[in-house]
Amino acid sequence: MTLHQVPGRLVTIADVAREAQVGESTVSRVLRGQGSYSKRAGERVLEAAARLGYVPNRLAGSLAGNADSVGSQLVGVVIPSLTNIVFPDLLRGLTGDLDTTGFQSVIGVSDYDPAREETLVESLLSWRPSALVLTGLEHTALTVTRLRAAGIRIVEMIDTDGPGLDIVVGFSNRAVGHASARHLIERGYRRIGYVGHDLSRDLRAAKRFAGFEAALREAGLSLHSQELVFDRSSAAVGRAALEALMARAPDTDAVYFSNDDMALGGYFGCLGRSWAVPGRVALFGCHALDITAAMPQPLSTIRTPRLEIGRAAARSLADGALAGTIDLGFELCQGATA
Repeated sequence: MTLHQVPGRLVTIADVAREAQVGESTVSRVLRGQGSYSKRAGERVLEAAARLGYVPNRLAGSLAGNADSVGSQLVGVVIPSLTNIVFPDLLRGLTGDLDTTGFQSVIGVSDYDPAREETLVESLLSWRPSALVLTGLEHTALTVTRLRAAGIRIVEMIDTDGPGLDIVVGFSNRAVGHASARHLIERGYRRIGYVGHDLSRDLRAAKRFAGFEAALREAGLSLHSQELVFDRSSAAVGRAALEALMARAPDTDAVYFSNDDMALGGYFGCLGRSWAVPGRVALFGCHALDITAAMPQPLSTIRTPRLEIGRAAARSLADGALAGTIDLGFELCQGATA
């Protein structure tokens, strides 16, 4: 069984040799870093391989007689984090459905680093998978070149704000941010702050933040205060960030968090300081984690369809879906904290 492939042909050593105007044996020596070749020939080979998006075949040597059949059972997956519960949920949906089709997932974690994602994509492609599943729509230029040259299906998950390479499954992060701000504005909040982590790394959080600010501008408002942290998202980080924001801008009447982990920590901070929620300060999160629905006051947040996204990604691969975008939307959960 093989997944439906996109039209195109995998880039080979012969292609690189023609592009670099050298022999195939020279290409092999350069890419293996063994044997003799001129400095100029080595440069031409590496430049040609990068232009074409060539990735060496790790299966060719060790599994020569069975390389194609083994490779066809693999689906490479790259996610940015395992500590943020959003991504394990995606994986549960994706791998649960893929497992029923006989495919095996090989998972890499990029830690929100595009260069790390580039390395992981190269490594995964070298095992000749049937498909790759990535998180988000933004990748390095070399990653995009390699993906387009691979001749396999590509799925990009959890963001629909931009063009995709093949199949896109997710929701609009900008619309999530916009809806979150509208909810707070419609309830009379005007001195609204933001707590989040590094927006230059988490590009989907940055899109939500952009949508949030756009809604504020439409209402004639601007962000009242903000606290950005350059650490992994957690409840402890969220609590410390909210306390820092409120110390600097104590008249803030509502705070939007980049995710529920941090919002949960903010809520604990309010309990510890006997701040009434939402009387002293309203709190609003994102993703609707199970634990936030079990808070003494359920968190006001946005429910994103993480399991459904993973399942839809698996189905789109198994069913040979046409290239395009599958927008699964989101749901605003009014909760009790805003």
